[in-house]
Amino acid sequence: MSIFRRRSARDDEAGEATTGSSRDGADGADGSDGAGAATSAEPAQAPAPAGLSPRPQGPFDVTEVDDELPRVDLGALRLPGVPGMELRLEVEDGTRRVVAATVALAGSTAQLQAFAAPRTQGIWGEVRDEIAASLASSGGLSQEVPGPYGTELVAQVPTRLPDGQVVASPARFVGVDGPRWFLRAVLSGPAAVDAQAAAPLEELLRGAVVVRGAEAMAPRDLLPLRLPQAPPGAAPADGQQPGADGSAAGSEQA
Repeated sequence: MSIFRRRSARDDEAGEATTGSSRDGADGADGSDGAGAATSAEPAQAPAPAGLSPRPQGPFDVTEVDDELPRVDLGALRLPGVPGMELRLEVEDGTRRVVAATVALAGSTAQLQAFAAPRTQGIWGEVRDEIAASLASSGGLSQEVPGPYGTELVAQVPTRLPDGQVVASPARFVGVDGPRWFLRAVLSGPAAVDAQAAAPLEELLRGAVVVRGAEAMAPRDLLPLRLPQAPPGAAPADGQQPGADGSAAGSEQA
């Protein structure tokens, strides 16, 4: 089900205007102004700017990391490799565009998507309201609860089984407002309802890195993902793309 409404150009212009940011040229990938001058990296421990999510332990903007933690390069997202995890990429019919990355780990899954956003103004509150409304209109339920990055949604999502029966599937919607990007994670399975089961996926989310890119984009535009790149020096076996843990990466159709 689609639960992420694309705003109109007028809305986008208004959203950008309220941030006070300039659109004179493309903004830099590192969060710098369009002139391309690099700015110093913002320490991850620094308080979050007003309107953005607190994320002292990640996920990070690409300008904020200098560790050597191996990560799978998916373009706009870099995910830490965790033993036992399975990475699937969701591909849009027709365009063949990669639209989401789903990590399966310890019996649960987390679907990850990154979007463009205003520089200092978060969009998660607005998106969260839209998700709740969409769920309600389709017979689902949701409730706002506090989480590591602020308010989250725990939900019961109507899901149709192969035999036609509709059941309620638990899900947990997590939104992280970063500098010029928004990261959404949807946890399903035991991780949606059990804190201990969610711990491995939460740790993976904390280690994620978002690469916003230099291209000027409207808020809510999906940041481009791609098939994983092989780590330096690694030779893919049998022509397969390497997975997060060194295994072959799977893919699925959206």
